[in-house]
Amino acid sequence: MTKAAARRPVAARPAARRPVAAKPPVDDLGQPGPPFERHSPFYVGFLGGAGFLLALFLGRQIEAIGSILVLIVVALFIAAGLTPLVDWLSARGLKRHWSLLAVVAAVIVTLGLFVVAIVPVITDQVAAITRNAPGWLDELQKNATIQKWNDDYDLIDKIKNYVQEGDFAGKAFGGVLGFGLAVLSLLGNAFIVIVLTLYFLASLDKTKAALYELAPASRRDRVRKLGDRVFRSIGGYVSGAFVVALCAGISSLVFLFVAGMGQYAVALAFTVALLDVIPMIGATIGAVIVTAIGFATDPKIGIACVIFYVIYQQLENYVIYPRVMSRSVDVPGSVTVIAALIGAALLGVVGALLAIPTAAAILLLMKEVFVRRQDAR
Repeated sequence: MTKAAARRPVAARPAARRPVAAKPPVDDLGQPGPPFERHSPFYVGFLGGAGFLLALFLGRQIEAIGSILVLIVVALFIAAGLTPLVDWLSARGLKRHWSLLAVVAAVIVTLGLFVVAIVPVITDQVAAITRNAPGWLDELQKNATIQKWNDDYDLIDKIKNYVQEGDFAGKAFGGVLGFGLAVLSLLGNAFIVIVLTLYFLASLDKTKAALYELAPASRRDRVRKLGDRVFRSIGGYVSGAFVVALCAGISSLVFLFVAGMGQYAVALAFTVALLDVIPMIGATIGAVIVTAIGFATDPKIGIACVIFYVIYQQLENYVIYPRVMSRSVDVPGSVTVIAALIGAALLGVVGALLAIPTAAAILLLMKEVFVRRQDAR
C-alpha cells in the first residue's frame, strides 16, 4: 500500500440500526400495564399465606401418619442396636452377609421360642395372679396405714371389685370388640416393627450411604464420620439397655424360684425385664410390683424381695450399667432426666426409651459442629 493510499481517509460505515421493539397491540382492553411488583405487600402476603396453608397441610399429613413414623423410628433404633452384634461377628472372621443372616435367624428363632414356650407360661401365671389378687388385697388390709387409706378412699374395695369382675381388657379398651381390635393392632404393629427391623438391619450401610450423599461433597466426609459415630452411639445404647434388662430379668427369675414364688416367677421376671428398659423409674416400678406380691404372699418373702432389689439395684447402677454403657453414650444426669421427661410427654413409653440415645446424638452434634464453630471465631 502506498503512502498516499494510507493517508486517504476511510469512509465511515453506516451505523447498524437497532431493532425497534414492537409495541404491544392495542385492543379494546387497553394498554397492558407494567409487570406486577414482587415486593408489594399484596404479593408478599399472598405467597406467605399460600406457604402457611401448604405447611399446615403437610403438618396435618405428617400427624396423620405419626404412628407409622414412630414404628419406623423404633425399628431403626432396634436395627442400630443389633448392628454391634453383626460387627462383632464380622470382626471374628465371618463375612458380612453371613453375619447378617446369623443375626436375623437368631432374632426370628428367639421370637418364635418366646411365643411358643414363654407366652403360654406367662398367660397361666398372669391368670393365677388374677385369681389370687383378692386374697392378697385382704392381707394388705391388715396393715394399719393401708387400712386407713381404704377407709378414706375405698381403694382396696374398688380394686377388689375390679379384679373379681375379671373384665380388665373390656373396660380398658371399650368392650370385647375394642379389646380384639387393640390386640390385632398390637400384633400388627409388632409385625411391622419386626419386618422393618430386619430390612433396616440388612440394608443399614446402604441407607446410611444414601443419606450421606445428600450432604455437599466438600463436607461429605465429615458428615459420614459424624453419622457413623451417632449410629454407633445409638446402637451401643440400645444393645446395652437390652443386656441390662436381660440381667435384671434373669436375676429376678433365679431369686423368685429360690424365694418360693416359682409359680409366678416367669411372669414377674418378664415384667421386671420389660420395665427395666424404661430409664430412671422402670427398675423401681418392677421391684415395687414384685415386692408387693411378695408381701401379699408371705411377709418373709416380701422382706427378702426388699433386700434383694435394694442390693441388686445398687449393683446394676454402679457395676452393670456403667460397664455396659461405657462405650455407648455419655449424657449428664440432668440431661438424662430432662430428655426422658420430654420423650415420655411426647411419645409415652416409646419416647422415654428413645430419649437418651437421641439426647446423646444431639449433644455429640452440638459439640462437634456448633461448639467447634464458636471456638474458631
